[in-house]
Amino acid sequence: MKLAKREKYFIGIGGTALVIFFLMQLLVFPLLDNRKRLQRGVEAKEAGLREMLRMQAEYQTYQSGSQGIERSLANRKRGFTLFSFLEQAAGAAEVKENIKYMKPSTSKGSGPYKESMVEIKLETITMKQLVGYLHRIESPKNVTSVKRISIKGNKKEPGYLDVVLQVLTLNK
Repeated sequence: MKLAKREKYFIGIGGTALVIFFLMQLLVFPLLDNRKRLQRGVEAKEAGLREMLRMQAEYQTYQSGSQGIERSLANRKRGFTLFSFLEQAAGAAEVKENIKYMKPSTSKGSGPYKESMVEIKLETITMKQLVGYLHRIESPKNVTSVKRISIKGNKKEPGYLDVVLQVLTLNK
């Protein structure tokens, strides 16, 4: 069977197109898909690395804070108790006679520190006395802080306050 020049030309173009099609399907497209897959994998790993670096910085912040607490606890007076500290601060702030009650409690900490807390109720004190007392008991040096505060106006004496504080500290 003899083919005309024009038919040979079309068969050549068709064969070439077929070869190109198979090369694309078997080589080029799989390589491009593999490249995209690898690129997505690299992006995922980079995101994971960024998250790890963020977590490392957060961990270092917590660790330095923990070391600061450790130093503060080591520098605190020997035999420090929150109850006596609050009582002395009340005397210095001239609110000792306004103390209705002081309830100590300790919580069971799961870490290296135990949280010790005292709930204290002060009745008929002025705002100035409250601020002076709070200034004395919020002490980074002694690792004490106010966890909760409730302030109400005194019903019997206008201009005076009734205050309930929960003060906590850390102990080893």
